[in-house]
Amino acid sequence: MIKNEENIITNYGWKDSAPTFVHSFLWPAICKHLPEKPSNVLDIGCGNGYIAALIADKGHQVTGIDCSSDGIEIAKTQYQNVKFEVRSAYDNLDDIAINIDLIISVEVIEHLYNPKMFIDNIFKSLSSGGKIVLTTPYHGYLKNLAIALFNKWDFHHTVNWQGGHIKFFSPRTLKLLLKEAGFRNVEFKYAGRAPLLWKAMIATARKP
Repeated sequence: MIKNEENIITNYGWKDSAPTFVHSFLWPAICKHLPEKPSNVLDIGCGNGYIAALIADKGHQVTGIDCSSDGIEIAKTQYQNVKFEVRSAYDNLDDIAINIDLIISVEVIEHLYNPKMFIDNIFKSLSSGGKIVLTTPYHGYLKNLAIALFNKWDFHHTVNWQGGHIKFFSPRTLKLLLKEAGFRNVEFKYAGRAPLLWKAMIATARKP
């Protein structure tokens, strides 16, 4: 979980190091975008460290950051092959973003009040030619229509989730955000559920 300028969530509710439901269908998609050669990877919003540890197991040097101190405490205890810190992606990351080839951010941007600042900081932290792999829940016409037809909007936009989703992206709006930050070669893949009703989208892009 990432903080914004005024609000910091320091306890997201992590209980253990086990994979979450979204990890089950996102990890295979993320894995396809990992570099073939050992690389420096930054996982922003790493939560309990599960994905960061899987990436490190592939031979990469990984740093994971998150504002959720409970998640980082679990990650540090469970996964010794990754460097973890309680940090915000809004902060200056110059001290840890050194020669970063790849930045991963899994199901984070939808929780943020200021996604533009988040993406701008990611762009700044990446090395030239570096890559971002960012996932967020998918929203498109047919999925939104299905949510409405099955009367699920109250569930989908619940206000009873502390630190829950506050931004909802379509491929078009996320692509615009990435391109405005300076990213190029923006592409999308999708994961979970049937086509056009996907649970998540995986955006990839390059820093020139």
